[in-house]
Amino acid sequence: MKQLAVFFATALSVATITPSADAHHSFAAVFDADDPVEFEGIVTRVDWLNPHVWFYIDVESDDGTTENWAFEMGSPNRLQRYGWNEGSLPPGQRITVSGSRARDGSMKAAVTTVILPGGRELFGAQDAAPQ
Repeated sequence: MKQLAVFFATALSVATITPSADAHHSFAAVFDADDPVEFEGIVTRVDWLNPHVWFYIDVESDDGTTENWAFEMGSPNRLQRYGWNEGSLPPGQRITVSGSRARDGSMKAAVTTVILPGGRELFGAQDAAPQ
């Protein structure tokens, strides 16, 4: 019984302190720089969290249906150096996004630039962003 308790305590400790395998990844392993995308859509959600900020926009597809696309950017700290803050993309705002599509064909991409209403352009703070 004591060995079983030690086993479960150890397993719980390892599970809670081991970083997630998908928490950080190689850009080239997930996104295809040779498959650029550009969308105009309405911001639905922003997850301003480490290790990468994600935001989601509703995009009208060619057949008139709405697709919700996910866009990955750099870390919150790096984004702030590029002029971003948590309020840069309020839900309901119409934006234009360009980036590199996910290799798996899903509705997600790594951001290159975001053009805000009024024409202000912000970089996605991935490794390829201007320094």
